Amino acid sequence: MQKGDRYGAHRVIEPKGVLPQAAWKIDNSMTIYDNEIKCDVITLNIDSASFTQIKEQAGGDDKKIGEIILDTVAKRGKQHNPVTGSGGMFIGIVSEIGDALKGKIDLKVGDKIASLVSLSTTPLEIKKIVKVKQDKEQVDIEGSAILFESGIWAKLPSHIPETVALAALDVAGAAPQVAKLVKPGDTVFIIGATGKSGLLCSYEAKKRTGINGKVIGLGHSQNKVERLKKLGYCDEVICVDATNPIAVLEAFTKASGGKLADVTINTVNIPNTEMSSILPTRDDGLIYFFSMATSFTKAALGAEGVGKDVVMLIGNGYTKGHAAFTLHMLDESKELLKIFTELYS
Repeated sequence: MQKGDRYGAHRVIEPKGVLPQAAWKIDNSMTIYDNEIKCDVITLNIDSASFTQIKEQAGGDDKKIGEIILDTVAKRGKQHNPVTGSGGMFIGIVSEIGDALKGKIDLKVGDKIASLVSLSTTPLEIKKIVKVKQDKEQVDIEGSAILFESGIWAKLPSHIPETVALAALDVAGAAPQVAKLVKPGDTVFIIGATGKSGLLCSYEAKKRTGINGKVIGLGHSQNKVERLKKLGYCDEVICVDATNPIAVLEAFTKASGGKLADVTINTVNIPNTEMSSILPTRDDGLIYFFSMATSFTKAALGAEGVGKDVVMLIGNGYTKGHAAFTLHMLDESKELLKIFTELYS
């Protein structure tokens, strides 16, 4: 076997000198290097911002959605949405392990795993689109993928349905960051609180703020807003267009009793919500942009334009122990597991 770079630089075709995620095109041939893991892919969990864009481009047609994904992979060697810049993750069965990794990782051929590294980094070959599941933002395929030595993955738990675990693991970086950022007594604003990452963040924020804190969630769909209200993860839930910052600010301050947020978490899957995160956040407050639809330029210049001195964090999809943390949340909360099972099994 040929020796490979730990970070997968040997797979970059263009432009040279960058790592696989930043590359426009990577080598998706399925002959592995000595430090790679090859998997037979079962399901792709497309990043929510990416799937929303693809769905709109395809006019909601399953066949066209599949064609767009096939075209992207054929051109780029990976499922790296050229519009949103985001990817997703996969469920697969380990089919081959490079010689340099054998005996050094807790993995064997035949193990079923979820990748925890973005599809925008992952060499992918699709032989066939089996099924597009729009309600789950997932696509069943026949194909293969490569994980690099630096890549992260998780063995799937036997007691949680695979597609449910995949959906939760796709946003596994969100709630553990909430656990780090939110303190007792904080006023927390969660934009996109009715989505899968938003639900997890709301649950965790409620735990962290305690009896003296307040969690306010924003959703767009009235049905989902009503579901969130019944769960009790948010003290207040507002239903307003997240792309309208003035309307969001008015609704938030009404729900908060005039206070601004100490911590704002943005988990939405649509663009142009940066100012709706900035305006309701107090000076010296913190905004965590977990959404892959976030524009750094709009956030930075927008905060400057309205004179807001806020700390803004880019949503890192990885934090130590995030997979176990997130799966434990489903074990801990029967309500969360029930919702994720209803939506993604």
